[in-house]
Amino acid sequence: MSARFAVIGEMVRKEFYQIRQDRRMLLVSVLAPILQVIVLGYAATTDIKNSTMVICDLDRTAASREFIRGFTNTTYFIGRYAVETPGGVDPLIEDGSANIGLVIPDGFARKGLAGETAQVQVILDGTDANTANVLLGYAGQIVASYSQRVTARYLPLVRGARIGRVLPEPRIWFNPDLRSSYFMVPGVMALVLMLITMTLTSLGIVKEKEIGTLEQLMVTPIRPYQLIIGKLIPFTVIGFLDVVVVLAIARFWFNVPLVGSLPLLFALSGLFILTTLGLGLFISTIARSQQQAMLIAQFFFFMPFLFLSGFAFPVANMPRVIQYATYVIPLRYFLEIVRGVFLKGAGMAELWPQALALFGIGIVILSLSVLRFHKTLE
Repeated sequence: MSARFAVIGEMVRKEFYQIRQDRRMLLVSVLAPILQVIVLGYAATTDIKNSTMVICDLDRTAASREFIRGFTNTTYFIGRYAVETPGGVDPLIEDGSANIGLVIPDGFARKGLAGETAQVQVILDGTDANTANVLLGYAGQIVASYSQRVTARYLPLVRGARIGRVLPEPRIWFNPDLRSSYFMVPGVMALVLMLITMTLTSLGIVKEKEIGTLEQLMVTPIRPYQLIIGKLIPFTVIGFLDVVVVLAIARFWFNVPLVGSLPLLFALSGLFILTTLGLGLFISTIARSQQQAMLIAQFFFFMPFLFLSGFAFPVANMPRVIQYATYVIPLRYFLEIVRGVFLKGAGMAELWPQALALFGIGIVILSLSVLRFHKTLE
């Protein structure tokens, strides 16, 4: 028994030595996760700020200027252009100089004082439907807020009566400031962990094929399971080191609160690493070169997982058939785990369905990959 463990230990030591000697792999292992989390943490956001606005104020009253300040005093809109006629708005929207146009008609203030409906025109560039919808939502909130202020200020004076109002008192749990980085950065952590561990595992084994050392190992007394364990342990260690690095960036760089249990997050990250190592091992049995391994990992695993896991688009908005397909994607469950632990403080009592699914998928993937790898060795 001790001799078997000694063989595995020597394999692990050899793998770490190769990783240390291969500076490109070392950079990918350490530097790539840091850069990816920082870049994606800023880029992967649904917050839209500093949108350029073109304004056409035909009323030119104190009321219309107050209405415009409701837009420009926020971080969402910048009043960069002012035009004299509504026709001047269109060219700025068409050439992309402005994202949104606001046209205030003549008589805006008078209608407001008289209790009549005062309409304003909001023009949006709908090329990016998501951005247009978000900006339309911002504009709708600003208009509603202004309308409430006008109602409270003027109508009681005109009609001589008090007007009852319904005021909502929103309570937002888990992310009170509605910062999208709190939602996206933990997802980026899961994405980077999958990419690094899966890619490194496949490249490390395929490289052995290319330089011929795998064939040399096959003619030694080393058994296949010892070879597989010796290959996977170093990448498991790298995976957990990446978890530490990414967690530190998320917590101290992006200030994402970690409400839940850190040991639980590490334990469930181990289940996810189990699946990514299995996928990397499976890719290594298909690819004949490192370039092929990269292409297979990117196009057949990383991209589908990115779009179908719920990272980029909500699973609930997908067609029913596609939703069924997402149940076999391990990244979907790990995203729910990471975001639940980070933001909600979820424990095992809430996350056991995701953990069980992740464990089952990981066992199946790793078992099939080991069997296929064992067959290729024979």
